[in-house]
Amino acid sequence: MSLPAVLRKDFEDAVRSYSLLASVLLFALFAALIAALQFFPTLYVDDGSTAPATTLALLNSMRQPAVFFVPLFGLMVAYDTIVGERESGSIRLLLSLPNSRLEAVLGKFLGRTGVVAAAVLAGYAVAGGIALVTYDSFDGAVFTLFTLLTLVYGAVYVAIATGFSAGMRSRLGAFVGAGGLYFLFIIGWDIALLLLQLAIYGQDIPEAGLPDWFNFVGMLNPSTAFMHAARTVIPAYREITFYPEASAAYAQGWVGFPILAAWILLPLAFGYLRFQRFEI
Repeated sequence: MSLPAVLRKDFEDAVRSYSLLASVLLFALFAALIAALQFFPTLYVDDGSTAPATTLALLNSMRQPAVFFVPLFGLMVAYDTIVGERESGSIRLLLSLPNSRLEAVLGKFLGRTGVVAAAVLAGYAVAGGIALVTYDSFDGAVFTLFTLLTLVYGAVYVAIATGFSAGMRSRLGAFVGAGGLYFLFIIGWDIALLLLQLAIYGQDIPEAGLPDWFNFVGMLNPSTAFMHAARTVIPAYREITFYPEASAAYAQGWVGFPILAAWILLPLAFGYLRFQRFEI
């Protein structure tokens, strides 16, 4: 057994438990609802005419669900992937075969990323199909780019959950650790930035705007990094998102990509190093 075998076994376990099928159906129904929201209720623009249903309108509808629900799904399918096997004792069988602990961690990560990818692709395919048939205009290339970025964003949270699953001694510890980061990124990060801003500048923002280093701290949140990455490869995405322009190279939109990569690699490294120390 090797890395591909661990990956395949983990993905097949998800298929046998029906979690993959349930996830695909749930995402497909949810994406269909998001796509249909362009027509219910009817939206109007300033001159009283009906707002056109376009790719950008669809991405605007999908923006918040992607930020909130894709990471939540990634955490839920992966937080117990290793620690669950440790608690049940089946991890001994996995490691008694010619598998290293690194292969176990990477295989679990890739397998659960495959589950998330299958669900997201199914859901986005439904949304894209509805848009292609019923919208006033639909740009398949733009929608494909957004879909690929969403897969990377989902992989970030699978990596976080897998890292905690490998690095904690109990399911509860893995759930609290991964869930705590989710709430930090989704809710707590903006609160922390606001408190930092108030502590440094009070209620008066400098006329020149906040410094680039402050904007960079905001970008360290993977949700914000995802938005910046989308703005970089999909210029029209700037019309539905707003971030201050930065002059420093480290605060440019493309930096969102290495930040997302770091949030995949660092949790996996943390989990692997902790997993190496555990007695099985």
